Parts: sequence; C-alpha cells; structure tokens
Amino acid sequence: MSTPQADIGLIGLAVMGQNLVLNMNDHGYTVAVFNRTVKKVDDFLANEAKGTKVIGAHSIEELCKLLKRPRRVMLMVKAGAAVDEFIGHILPFLEKGDIIIDGGNSYYPDSIRRTKDLAAKGILFVGSGVSGGEEGARTGPSIMPGGAKEAWPAVKEIFQSISAKVDGGAPCCDWVGEDGAGHYVKMVHNGIEYGDMQLICEAYQLLRDGLGIEADEFHSIFTEWNKTELDSYLIEITSDIFKFKDTDGAPLVDKILDTAGQKGTGKWTVVSALDTGTPVTLIAEAVFSRALSSMKDARVEASKILKGPDAKFSGDKKKFIDDVRLALYASKIISYAQGYLLLRAAAKENNWELNYGGIALMWRGGCIIRSRFLGKIKEAFDKNPALVNLLLDGFFAGEIEKSQGAWRRVVAQAVTLGIPVPTFSTSLSFYDGIRTAKLPANLLQAQRDYFGAHTYERLDKPRGEFFHTNWTGKGGSVSSTTYNA
Repeated sequence: MSTPQADIGLIGLAVMGQNLVLNMNDHGYTVAVFNRTVKKVDDFLANEAKGTKVIGAHSIEELCKLLKRPRRVMLMVKAGAAVDEFIGHILPFLEKGDIIIDGGNSYYPDSIRRTKDLAAKGILFVGSGVSGGEEGARTGPSIMPGGAKEAWPAVKEIFQSISAKVDGGAPCCDWVGEDGAGHYVKMVHNGIEYGDMQLICEAYQLLRDGLGIEADEFHSIFTEWNKTELDSYLIEITSDIFKFKDTDGAPLVDKILDTAGQKGTGKWTVVSALDTGTPVTLIAEAVFSRALSSMKDARVEASKILKGPDAKFSGDKKKFIDDVRLALYASKIISYAQGYLLLRAAAKENNWELNYGGIALMWRGGCIIRSRFLGKIKEAFDKNPALVNLLLDGFFAGEIEKSQGAWRRVVAQAVTLGIPVPTFSTSLSFYDGIRTAKLPANLLQAQRDYFGAHTYERLDKPRGEFFHTNWTGKGGSVSSTTYNA
C-alpha cells in the first residue's frame, strides 16, 4: 500500500499541467501526477520531470492513496464534461474535507454547481482561474481561486508560492470569493484580453493601411510604446512578433491569414454583460471583430463590390503615431472600467464579496493582461474601495483628459480613411455616453409607450412612478406590465 507522501495531486499532463507540476516541485512541494493516457505519466517522469520529486500514479485510486490529508487533487483538463467525469472518478477515493481543484477555463455557472454539489458530499471544491500560458505556468502564473472558502487555508501556501510576484514579493494570487467567483474573474480577465488584443490590432491596421508602415518600423514603434504608460506583456510580445522573420527573411506576421480563432471566454463575458445589463461594449466589439475576421471569403468578395473613400493620409506622420498611442491608452482605460462595472454587477447578483484592488494585483503579474497600468487600478481601489466607476478616479479621469484630443482625432481620421476601428470608436462612444447627463432615451420611452403601452417615468415626478399616454386618441388607458430584460 502507498504511503501518503504527496502534498498535492494533479491530473492532466498537457503543457499547462506539466509546467504547474514542475513549478510546484521547484517550490519544494511533492506532486503526484496522473493522466488519462497513462503512458504520458511515464514519459513525463522520464523526460521533463526527470530528477524531480514528482511521483507518477497509474490510476486515480493510486494517486489518491499517495496524497497527504486533506487530499488536494487539481484537475488541468478540458473544461466541460471532462471535469465532471473526472470528479466522478475521484470521489470514491476521497473522504470528508478533501479538496478538488479545477484549474481549467471552466464556465463559472459550472463552478457554482460543482461547489454546491460537492459540498453536499462533504468535499470542498475550488474553481481557480490560472493565467499566463505555458511560460506563466512554469515560472509564475496569476491564480484566481474561488469556491468553498474552507478550502483556502489548505491551498493558500501552495498557490501563493507558485504564483507570480510583484511589488516587492506580493503574490498574484488571493482568495477571490464564493463558488464561481474565481472562474468569473478569470472570464472577465479573458474578455479584457480580447479587448486589449483587438485595440492593438486596430492601432496596427491604422498605421499599416493609413501610413504604409511595415514590420521593421512597427517593431521600433512598439518597442518605444512599451517604455510608456502602455508598458505591458501584450505590447512587448507584439514588438517581438514584428521582428520575427520567416525562412525567406520576410516578416512572418505578413504571411499569417487574417482570420482569428476564439475559445469562448470572450463570448461568455459578453453574455454575462447582457444578462446583467452592463454596457461592456468594447469586449463585445472585440468578440464580433473575431467573428467578422472569420468571414474571409465573404470579405474578399465584398471588397470587389463595396467602395469606400479614396482619401489618403496627409498629416504629420510622427504626430499621428503618437495620437494612435494615446487613443490606444484611452480606449484601454475604458475597457478596464467596463470590466470592473461587470465585476460589480456580478458580485451584486451572486452575493460575492470581491476585492477589486486585490483582483488588479492578481492581474499585475503572471497573466496575459499584466501591465504597469494595473498598479494604478489597485491604487484607485485602495484609495476608495467603494469606487463605482474607474473613470471617476482622479488619476484615470486625468489620463482620459490628456488623451482625449488624440483619441478623437484618431477615430475621425479612421472614418475619413475608411479603416474599421470598432473598439476605438465604441470606447469613445461609451465615454461620451457615460458623461452625458441627458441621453435621448426619453424619446425611446415615448416610442415604446406609443406602440406597446410600456409606460414611462417623468422628470417632474418621483422615480418609480409610471405613466401611460393615449398618444393617438384611439388607444385605451390600459398599460403593459413592466418587466426587466
């Protein structure tokens, strides 16, 4: 019989799983591993894990027998049915107080369900977002755990040890909240990632198609931008991408087909925004931009028929490049402001107590959206934990004010040149909308009441009092019932 000697078990030896195991081993933890294709366990021990304390198991039963109590089993498998399937296989070998951790990109309602279902069986569930890709998993990812809070003391030391560190050693990992909160925060992280990537792509297209800039110059531009307030992982890797040459010496980026893939987390963010009635317009446009990119054949056909302006850029090239940088920065601020509005709405709906400054710290290092910028978000919430809208913080209001002229010039220039900038323009529209005290929705409410008797409120009456008008003299005085969609 195996003697319990492993601190944690991990199931799923794809690259992320392997790198997390090696990271844990580096930090002094003994890890037991299992994989559905058992040969992968032996291959891992013979190669990547050679010379480590990693222990291989050839069945789930053997894995569970190797674990110290409370048993901690981490799943790094494909989200969805595979997670439930493995939980079913593990349960017979666990006892009350043991912990199952799902470190995949699971949909947060699944984590809510699993926390509840496993609690009924006496098992503690942790649904944890893990970001940083292969490199982050190996050297220090951002980890966003949620679920059964009683499990946190048993996993805290391991998770915080292996996570990325910033600001003098602060771990990019802390308890996020109950049931699905960890995976929800990871979902919003991924949505913001979609937005950041699309914003960078729009800056690229504006300069490529508007100014005729080529890869080598882009490498220089992005290298310089990474020394400014845009300092971030995504700007850094974009600079690297532009200097990478194919075997014939030509820039590889110019040979890549312009159709983007997606795995669903951006879409989930937008669905949640629609469900909570939160205007997360930038991430929505980023998701739709990927969808439009996938319509390659349709776009090629349309390009032969549909005409745009013949305008050519005629201004100061250097000034325009700097304007694009500031427009990118201002739009990025909007993206995070919208993301945080969504986190607040979800926290209210799910009764989560989210630490907004702590989330910014978790995103400061290790993850794909890591940037200098996130330190300022943490400072904003440290200063005012009740901050409702990031744009109302003095620092961010000031940064938008500084960037606003450039932002407007860039969007106007894009329209003049016929270059699509969906995320730049929607972020500017959101900014103008949120700062407008009186929107035209009074007319919209009149229209709704005219055709559907949906009622309206009046400026000269208390909120919550609803009125219906017989607009034509032919309708009745009966109004439609109110409802929220």
